[in-house]
Parts: sequence; structure tokens; C-alpha cells
Amino acid sequence: MPKKILNGIVVSDKPNKTITVVVERKYSHPVLKKVIKVRKKYNVHDEKNKFKNGDKVSIIESKPFSKNKKFQVIEGSK
Repeated sequence: MPKKILNGIVVSDKPNKTITVVVERKYSHPVLKKVIKVRKKYNVHDEKNKFKNGDKVSIIESKPFSKNKKFQVIEGSK
């Protein structure tokens, strides 16, 4: 099974070697036929503390780094 790759924006970089990324997805509601935006936050491993608030990043599923960290950064841009 392939690993999930998600794109999002960094909203917090306070903890050491960790960033919080918000991933937004859109889907059509099955009954109402209305497009709905859903946001979800992920704790992501950032080994070099390289990324700051507002950066766009791509993250990939990986082995668990801790209880809540199950993703790591692949690449990013300002």
C-alpha cells in the first residue's frame, strides 16, 4: 500500500523538531451536493527545524516518531 502524501501550510513551529501542518481538502456532500472544506492538523517531524509559520510543505506518512507524530516533511517552499 502506498504511503500518503499531503500538502499543507505550517501553522506552528514551537516544539523542537516538530511542526504542525494544516491540510485542507474539499469534497462534495453526498446528500446536499454542496462543496465542503475540511481542515485537519497533523504533527510532523522536522529534523533540522527548517520550516517556519506560513511555509507550504509536502508531508509523507512514515513510521511513528512519537504518540502523535506519524508524518515527516519531504519538501517545502516559502
